[in-house]
Amino acid sequence: MPFDLLGDRQRTHTCGELRKSHAGARVFLAGWVARRRDLGNLIFIDLRDHTGITQVVCRPEMSATAHARAEEVRPEYVLGVEGEVVLRAPETVNRQLATGEVEVVAHTILLLNEAKTPPFPIEDDSKTAEETRLRYRYLDLRRSRMQHHLRLRHRAAWVARQHLSAHGFVEIETPFLTRSTPEGARDYLVPSRLHPGHFYALPQSPQLFKQILMISGFDRYFQIVRCFRDEDFRADRQAEFTQVDIEMAFPQREVLFDIIERLMEQLFALIGAPIARPFQRLPYHEAMEKYGSDKPHLGFGLEWKRVSLPPEAQFKIQVADPIKALRVPGWSEAPRSQLDKLQEVAKSAGADWFGYARVLAGQLESPLSKVLGDEAVGALTSAAEAAPGDLVLLLGLKTASSGPAFGLPVHLARHLDEASGEVRLEVARRLNLIRPGTWNFAWVVDFPMFEFNQKEGRYQPMHHPFTSPREEDLDRLESDTAGVRARAYDLVLNGSEIGGGSIRIHRPDIQHRIFKIIGLTEEKARERFGFFLDALEYGAPPHGGIALGWDRIIALMCGETNIREVIAFPKTASGVDLMCDAPSAVEPEQLEELGLEIRRQ
Repeated sequence: MPFDLLGDRQRTHTCGELRKSHAGARVFLAGWVARRRDLGNLIFIDLRDHTGITQVVCRPEMSATAHARAEEVRPEYVLGVEGEVVLRAPETVNRQLATGEVEVVAHTILLLNEAKTPPFPIEDDSKTAEETRLRYRYLDLRRSRMQHHLRLRHRAAWVARQHLSAHGFVEIETPFLTRSTPEGARDYLVPSRLHPGHFYALPQSPQLFKQILMISGFDRYFQIVRCFRDEDFRADRQAEFTQVDIEMAFPQREVLFDIIERLMEQLFALIGAPIARPFQRLPYHEAMEKYGSDKPHLGFGLEWKRVSLPPEAQFKIQVADPIKALRVPGWSEAPRSQLDKLQEVAKSAGADWFGYARVLAGQLESPLSKVLGDEAVGALTSAAEAAPGDLVLLLGLKTASSGPAFGLPVHLARHLDEASGEVRLEVARRLNLIRPGTWNFAWVVDFPMFEFNQKEGRYQPMHHPFTSPREEDLDRLESDTAGVRARAYDLVLNGSEIGGGSIRIHRPDIQHRIFKIIGLTEEKARERFGFFLDALEYGAPPHGGIALGWDRIIALMCGETNIREVIAFPKTASGVDLMCDAPSAVEPEQLEELGLEIRRQ
């Protein structure tokens, strides 16, 4: 089949912009064949580009050559079409297309390239398996849905750059090849050819570099940056991801919060979503107690309460005090099958005791009444502030002894809280309480500075070791380590953490104390962070910042639950790029040049 040459022709319009006002205009369009319908003397072609679709009509009496060319085309062929815009007859107007009131009568059709039959239809409602979509990502990205997502991502990045620049932030690039500082997720390592046996690491974050930029006097920095973590994939996590990295010197937390809130306001204006400011400030302990999560979805009620069992009840059921109670308004008639499912969710999430009580008019109905008695069950429902028609859910942890256990160790209390969070979300899903199109932002603040690693028998930072403790807690760092609060904060939206940051440590003496508490010797600290510790000795200003999870933010704006839908070329859940077939083996010569040898296990 002979192809045509584009020559010096240029598009006059895109396929999505023609309207009634263009009637009578001579135009030249270019794009892909979305659909072809052959009615003999009439051939209709839906021509598609990134802006939309225009219907092209080919009539032999208008151009026998164009009509003959149209007979040869198939879906996804690349065409150039020259013709005249005409109004459609009223009965043929397509209201589902922005261009549906007009069509282009073809005078010339250029066949610029042919295409194999696609493995799936290029349609937004295609039910194609994700594996196939990722293998043929170049076809998947032609769909208007994917075009919309990535173009919105571009517009959002433009807004972020303008907003931060207007507030005095300077965009500075930091290295991709740096040193490994293992503390948290695994690094991706890059062998050095020039220094055999030595490795670079791809950055998990520009954390130390942006702090050094504050020491360097740049005052306000930002970067839309790729980061890398060798960890398991999830719907909201990829091994390579993008964050908006922000740092400022001499910070006041509320000043930073205001800058970020105004940025969120501008970003969500791109999708026509008004955002209420200021965002709620929610202490960590309150988030965990009420919502069972440090990234709570605040778009519906359902708040847990810690309640105490009567001492005699603890003896009977061997459950540690306190337990958690959740009032579910108006769900007293919840089917037993639903309650059994909630019990499964609770136990799989870490709670090993589950109970419930139906609050009916004038009476209670609960399997617990046989064990605890109506009075004890009534006390629990009263503590939950339940009213007739409500259901009360109860969660707890079993004790190993036959006697009461007053209070829970911190790590067990957290397990109970996390289980309650999973149950709360499951209830919300079953009652359809999570409404799309609502945006519930909050700052979670006052995190614990440390959490105890039971396996390693040591404290570790809840965020990272460069986070500053609350100033009023400095004197208690060594004496009450578990009670020290961090100057850390997370930005959460609809149950997702979309940003995390802190005021940093700027004094060398405090940094060394933190390293000592987490079991990092002076020698190890110097080995891993020596360049940064040296920098702290040269007049580091107070500084702090935040990293915004760009992929998660864009996914939420697009109404997607998986960040792969807003990344041009993502990896699968098993970390494979199906399109490029990566990761892949390399030639033995490459390994030899790097001084590496593959050992099969």
